[in-house]
Amino acid sequence: MSSATIDVSRIGFSAEVFEQFLATRNEPEWITAGRRAAFEQYQSLLQSELDPEEFKRVDLRVFNAGKFRPASAKADSTAIETLLSDKTEFGGSIAHVNGQLTHHQLSDEIKAQGVLFGELQSLLTSHRDLLEPHFMKQAVKPDADRFAAWHAAFWTGGTVLYVPRNVEVALPLHSLIAHSRDGVAEFSHTLIILEDGARATLLEETSSATADLAGLHVGCVELIVGKDANLRYVQLQNWNQKSWHFAHQAGCVASNASLQWTVVGLGSKLSHIHQDINLNGRAATAEVNGVTFASDRQKISYYTQQHHRAQGTHSDLLYKEVLRDESRVIWRGMIKVDPAAQQTDGYQRSDALMLSDDARCDSIPGLEIEADDVKCTHGATTGRVDREQIFYCMSRGISRKEAMHMIVEGFFQRVYDRIPVEVVRETLSRTVQGKLGIETVAV
Repeated sequence: MSSATIDVSRIGFSAEVFEQFLATRNEPEWITAGRRAAFEQYQSLLQSELDPEEFKRVDLRVFNAGKFRPASAKADSTAIETLLSDKTEFGGSIAHVNGQLTHHQLSDEIKAQGVLFGELQSLLTSHRDLLEPHFMKQAVKPDADRFAAWHAAFWTGGTVLYVPRNVEVALPLHSLIAHSRDGVAEFSHTLIILEDGARATLLEETSSATADLAGLHVGCVELIVGKDANLRYVQLQNWNQKSWHFAHQAGCVASNASLQWTVVGLGSKLSHIHQDINLNGRAATAEVNGVTFASDRQKISYYTQQHHRAQGTHSDLLYKEVLRDESRVIWRGMIKVDPAAQQTDGYQRSDALMLSDDARCDSIPGLEIEADDVKCTHGATTGRVDREQIFYCMSRGISRKEAMHMIVEGFFQRVYDRIPVEVVRETLSRTVQGKLGIETVAV
């Protein structure tokens, strides 16, 4: 597409909007300079096509960025209904509504360990030397595509978790990202840094205050896991079905470290997640779990890459998708093995269960291997609910909805078993019931 045919007002924000946004910020000059550099990249990237391999199945023709703007008024205190926040004990919690901090709490015990857990702009300013080398410089870079550059220019806050060397945070932490006003564009950023030997768990969820407000989220997640460290990260995407959700998410795992990453897709009108797992150190390990339940006319898309860069690394990705009504799910996965990554063990699998004739799932696994001593496996399956199983259950007095729930729970069980955080497993089970209409759950 030539630049003359591109309507920037529909696919992005203008220079005028950017200057208006900067006028609302109170930030150090070095942050502003970084935003301006990112916006220049953004303007350049708007003039070129998105990567067809990643976006050719993601229909953005009805997306209109002109309907959304970053919030300028102070976030209200509207209570946001969440799936996780009151279900277990947390060592700390933080909430951002419309891109602005509304709640922050961290236990004294965890503070005494030297852990930083708080709002991005504040901590990036006060701990620049510690955090700036990681902020959009390792895991996700502004020049990745127009969405990454858009985020780098307009990020509106977000969560930082920094855990010092050999410190273990015993209790999980909780982060909420939410919309409470119609037409808000939100650009939250999650930055997690675990130094060598550290251990922590962060449960993060997104939510909308009501079902009828429209929102835009252009997010970023960066997970930096040091040598011998262990990170468990869960992101539960639960926007309403009038929200657009785009995000670049990436993890960098050092030698002998492990990352367990769970991605849950429940809400949004259209969602596209670009997820990179970079195994940078010898014997680094990553386990990636995906749970998606799409309904109505939702479209949820994933573009995943497991990049093995060092010897003896191991990755294991398992995505499970359930689709009903006229929904659509797209998964494009790639295992990439560098020449130096001998003795790599990489696995990826996506399984889809169709609950209606009009649902559609496109699953495309792939391998790109440049080493000669590796074990890499990939696969994908798509199938429908067995009507004989439904008949069998109903003949024994089980209702059709309950039978469907049993089948869907059984389908998800393998990935549930891989999630060690009990509250996440229980929440997913309740939410599946809500999607099936068995009980009222905020979904």
